[in-house]
Amino acid sequence: MASVETAAEHERILREIESTDTNCIGPTLRSVYDGQEHGLFMEKLDARIRNHDREIEKMCNHHFQGFVDSITELLKVRGEAQKLKSQVIETNVRLQEDGKVLIGSMEELKQCRVQQRNIATTVDKLAHCLPVLEMYSRLQEQMRAKRYYPALRTLEQLEHTCLPRAGQYRFCSIMAENIPKLRMHIRETAMTQLRDFLESIRKHSDKIGETAIKQVAAVDFKSVSMSNQSQIKQKYALNMLINVPLTINQRQPIRLLHLKIKEMFVQPVQVPGAQDLVDFSPVYRCLHIYTVLGLRDVFENYYRKQRRKQARLVLQPHSNMHETLEGYRRYFNQIVGFFVVEDHILHTTQGLVNRAYVEELWELALSKIVAALRTHSSYCDDPDLVLDLKNLIVLFADTLQGYGFPVSQLFDMLLEMREQYGEILLKRWNLTFRQILDQDNFSPIPVSTEQEYRQYTSQFPLQDPELEKLSFPKKLPFSEFVPKAYCQLKEFIYACLKYSEDLHLSSTEIDDMIRKSTNLLLTRTLSNCLQYAIKKKNVGLAELVQVIINTTHLEQSCHFLEEFITNITNVPPETANATKLYGTATFKDARHAAEAEIYTSLNAKIDQFLQLADYDWMSAAQSSGGLTTSDYLIDLITFLRSTFSVFTNLPGKVAQTACMSACKHISTSLMQLLLDPEVRQISIGALHQLNVDLKECESFARASPVAGFQGDTLLLAFSDLRQLLDLFTQWDWSTYLADYGKSTCKYLRVNPHTALALLEKMKETSRKNVVLAQFKKADRDRQKLIDAVIKQLRNLIAQHHA
Repeated sequence: MASVETAAEHERILREIESTDTNCIGPTLRSVYDGQEHGLFMEKLDARIRNHDREIEKMCNHHFQGFVDSITELLKVRGEAQKLKSQVIETNVRLQEDGKVLIGSMEELKQCRVQQRNIATTVDKLAHCLPVLEMYSRLQEQMRAKRYYPALRTLEQLEHTCLPRAGQYRFCSIMAENIPKLRMHIRETAMTQLRDFLESIRKHSDKIGETAIKQVAAVDFKSVSMSNQSQIKQKYALNMLINVPLTINQRQPIRLLHLKIKEMFVQPVQVPGAQDLVDFSPVYRCLHIYTVLGLRDVFENYYRKQRRKQARLVLQPHSNMHETLEGYRRYFNQIVGFFVVEDHILHTTQGLVNRAYVEELWELALSKIVAALRTHSSYCDDPDLVLDLKNLIVLFADTLQGYGFPVSQLFDMLLEMREQYGEILLKRWNLTFRQILDQDNFSPIPVSTEQEYRQYTSQFPLQDPELEKLSFPKKLPFSEFVPKAYCQLKEFIYACLKYSEDLHLSSTEIDDMIRKSTNLLLTRTLSNCLQYAIKKKNVGLAELVQVIINTTHLEQSCHFLEEFITNITNVPPETANATKLYGTATFKDARHAAEAEIYTSLNAKIDQFLQLADYDWMSAAQSSGGLTTSDYLIDLITFLRSTFSVFTNLPGKVAQTACMSACKHISTSLMQLLLDPEVRQISIGALHQLNVDLKECESFARASPVAGFQGDTLLLAFSDLRQLLDLFTQWDWSTYLADYGKSTCKYLRVNPHTALALLEKMKETSRKNVVLAQFKKADRDRQKLIDAVIKQLRNLIAQHHA
């Protein structure tokens, strides 16, 4: 059974080999080799091959004759074919020989047609490409020449017009690829030029501002009318007459007056305009370029941002700006330069900056400028620098006002600085007045010649006809302080006037400011200086007398100061609400202070003499003929006579008051010696000695050491002491007690308290005398009398109080 299956399997495999492509018999053969009947299969395969060989042999034998016949016919055809071939070759050779010329002509014609077509195509393409190349060449030239705005226009035309017409060529592609790069290059280059421009104007803003300010100064100078020139000349002439210097510290010699006036009216040198110093083309080019690029907003924002940064830098003053005027000048020049540039940009570009932006910048700048000036000017203590700063601020304000910027705040600030300037002037004049007082010898001025006399009278308005009649040499009543102080007052007024100029103030306002400042100088500065001179140590009576004489003459000159102010301000003093000068009151106060100081000093000197008084309060009674005036009192009277002889130049009332004050002080001091608590006992002999001294004082008073007293007016200063001494030396108690309180009382000026106190001291003396005298009857009676008088005085005092 197995052999039958094997045979069937082998048969199937053989069929597959016969019917299958040789490329696919691999699996079939693999199955044969995988089996166990490999030899048997080979045998069947050999048998099958032999069968096929026999069939092939049979087939060949069947068709052999036909094959032989075909070969025989083929051999016959080969001969004919050889002949035909030879004929064809010959015909071909002849045809080739005959067609060579035609072929050559056809090739030439073909080449000619191709060339014609290429030429036409080339001409057409060149017609489209040549504008591109020409425009690109122009673009390159513009780029090399740094004409970026035309280059950008050319680039735009090349990109949108020429390149699309040219077609897809390699050079067109290269150009198209380079266009964004060129555009970016132009943008960056334009921005670089803008940065350079911004840096340039930042560095040169100082010069730009200086030039703009010079232009305004030149315009202001040219605008001075002939009338104004005449007024200025009149001011200079007035200055020459009153000897007021043109500056605070430096006097102008009179011989240079006309030269100075001439220099003021020389035509100024022409200065270039601010736009001549700066090339604004970079900002214009950059604006046009960014406009073409569609980035105008970006450019405007960048420009404004950078300029705001520069504005903050410009508005930041240097820490030491207040030290010199040059520091302020650089500060103002930079600010003016900044806003001149902005104003030029505003008027030469369309929308890069607008009026609102510029006004916003100016408001910011104005607040910072005012704050900076207030801060730095507060450090200044030099009036010359403040005055120069004021003139610089005025020129700065006028410059910016000419460009349309509001500057009212600057002028308001200048009015604020006016107060500071006035304080600085007061400090300087305080030092000046003190220096004059320290250098003054407080003596009348001796003049030997008419020239010297005219020199002093030109400095001070002295009007004394009697003095003019005197022959030389003679003495002016006042000391050097008076003409020097008067000149300084006028110099102060002129310094105030210099600050008030160009502040757009009316004449009335200027006049009011000058008068108020002058009043401060008089009432505060000069008054304090006079008080300082009066109150300082070691001031003698002669010096105080001269101070009174000086202040009297200065008081008389006040109306000349009024006229001086009126002349320079052209405002009559009778104008409504016009401020009046307080000079009269100031000099009166100073004179009164000097008078009081004279009285005080004189009394102090009297006290020094009185300290030398050495009374023997327990001295025995002597006859009046045996007593002499005390030595200290003789010296005191001699001193008073010599002192009052100096008072001849004083006003009468002052000398009289001083004399009366001295006599009252002597009387009061002698009274105090009697009532001194340390003096517990006083004898009648001591009272007699005091009475002799009092008679010497009364003799001095009767001699009228100072003219002007009527009758025995001066004796009234000693009346209290005289009545008291008369009461005790005459022992007239019955009259005193009987007439007390009556207007006709002989001892009306004797106070019962004073009398009681003196009696108490005499009681003690009497008590001791009684003990020492072993109770003599006369002493006992006197003691009883004193006790009785004391009792009655006490009753009188009690009744008076009741």
